[in-house]
Amino acid sequence: MRMTAAVMYEQGLPTPYAESRPFRIEEVELAAPGEGEVLVEIRAAGLCHSDLSQVAGLRKRRLPVVGGHEGAGIVREVGPGVSRLRPGDHVVMTVATGCGHCRPCTDQRPVLCENVSASRAQGLLPNGALRLSRAGAAVYHYSGVSSFAQYAVAVPSTLVAIDPAIPLDVAAMFGCAVVTGAGAVLNAAKLRPGQTAAVFGLGGVGLNAVMAARLSGASAIIGIDINQGKFGLARELGCTHTVPATDLDLVTTVRDLTQGGVDFAFEVSGARPAMAAAYAVTRRGGQILCVGLGASGEMYPYPHAALVSEEKAIRGSLMGSGVAERDIPALLRFYQDGRLPVDRLKSGTMRFEELNEGLDKLEGGEVLRQILLPNG
Repeated sequence: MRMTAAVMYEQGLPTPYAESRPFRIEEVELAAPGEGEVLVEIRAAGLCHSDLSQVAGLRKRRLPVVGGHEGAGIVREVGPGVSRLRPGDHVVMTVATGCGHCRPCTDQRPVLCENVSASRAQGLLPNGALRLSRAGAAVYHYSGVSSFAQYAVAVPSTLVAIDPAIPLDVAAMFGCAVVTGAGAVLNAAKLRPGQTAAVFGLGGVGLNAVMAARLSGASAIIGIDINQGKFGLARELGCTHTVPATDLDLVTTVRDLTQGGVDFAFEVSGARPAMAAAYAVTRRGGQILCVGLGASGEMYPYPHAALVSEEKAIRGSLMGSGVAERDIPALLRFYQDGRLPVDRLKSGTMRFEELNEGLDKLEGGEVLRQILLPNG
């Protein structure tokens, strides 16, 4: 079938993206779903900072590629051997999947799956298939999802069936922003009532971490960002305090507020200065959770002697360190119960022709989560 999609042919183009236009909106060919595959009509796709990083060339991708790794839609067709999903099902599309057979998968850590990671690096679906083309030439899948398109062929492990009463433009955010931010708090940190947290970076992922910290009963939640315009919403969603990232007394302020430092610092921006501050505001015996991705190969220094003598821990958290088919339904129930108001993060919707301008808004810190509507 022919469909409209946003295709990236080159990384590292200059800003403003409204002029350099890293995403070209054009028609591509999508093959029918094969055995063990599903055709999804994509109704909503979130624009994420990870997309911005890919456009900037901080992490290389196989090109040309149809963008998008967070989305929601409706199953329209299933291939042979698919029994878990059927046409008409509403689904969240997510990168947080595994093969089910490698060592990380059997250890219940599918986001670290060796086989799926290898397929994604080649621009293929998790099963190693390629279903996109243009004029007879290959077009690759972004993170095995490619949600910046009217339709996608996907494997069932990247799809989570949801209650059709949930708006799909809200459900789309659960595929990355929600599982990544909330999962870092609930799965990686396992934050307990009475503990304290600092969140560096109050975008879509960071504010999900804030909401999850409140859900966990944290006694102090300190939000830190360069853009103070985000502080009002951050306090409404759970921050007990907000501190500008540019404040020269940031470390002292946070340590004073928490009697010596936070139990957990969640570094969501991927910026080296934020990582240094996150380490400094963490108490003895506390943890620094690295959620944001910097450029591939970039090195981050830390004081090794202090790490040992203060028994701090630095660890990564990829896609919420969880299991998508378990976590996404649970997080959606929190949303339906009003305890995780993810809809507050939606900064509006856009059409294909507005996608590059949306990158500029995200780059400028003007928005939280913009939602592309590929079919409307």
